[in-house]
Amino acid sequence: MTAETRHLPSAALPKVVGHRGAAGHAPENTLSGLRAAHELGIEWVEFDVMLTAEGTPVLFHDETLDRTTDGTGRLADRRWEDLRGLDAGSWFGPTFKGQRIPSLHEALALLGRTGMGANVELKPSEGQDATTGVITAKTLQESWPANLPAPLISSFSEKALGAAADQAPEFPRALLVWEFPADWQARCEALGATGLHASAKHLTEAQARGVIDAGYALRVYTVNDPAQAAGLYAWGVESLFSDYPERLSAP
Repeated sequence: MTAETRHLPSAALPKVVGHRGAAGHAPENTLSGLRAAHELGIEWVEFDVMLTAEGTPVLFHDETLDRTTDGTGRLADRRWEDLRGLDAGSWFGPTFKGQRIPSLHEALALLGRTGMGANVELKPSEGQDATTGVITAKTLQESWPANLPAPLISSFSEKALGAAADQAPEFPRALLVWEFPADWQARCEALGATGLHASAKHLTEAQARGVIDAGYALRVYTVNDPAQAAGLYAWGVESLFSDYPERLSAP
């Protein structure tokens, strides 16, 4: 890590972070999912942010509405006022019928009430990378609850993460990767990212120790098995993202 990088904002996450709220217990990226994480005693959650047609940041993961709502088509083609009536809970179970796609503002208000920190993942629709980064970062600047530690912004999209860094350089950042890239450190340095978020499916112990030895925070997704978690902690991994965060015991 260069001298300049050492002075970039960093984040200290707990050992276990709720993935998309608590995705094993409630529909992902909904207020019920955030509440479920809080009820489990989770200190931090992760969720995805995407933009509607007119640029409203909302919690959503997929490019299309079909998997997790009773709507169809691309979320980015629909206005916020048209999305608010969709059912985003019945797909998970009848108990959650009527859950809605929440706006980022609604999610932040809930975080403030519950005291949970958050890793905000930028999930841009095709062609919306920079815009998603800027609008999300600006919303966080304007509405992040004052009683919480600074949010951690992450993304697979380097363009989105770079735009967020330009808009809100005061917030810590992490680069998300699927297959582990050989040039991960150069990418992180270019983005001012002090953390790397890697897939448990592709990470090796040598890679993990290389990231940690270089001075970066290494966090791993998505881990639901306690034995796998124990092994990753033994490698020195800082935090794990889990659909069932209550299953994982911090070392």
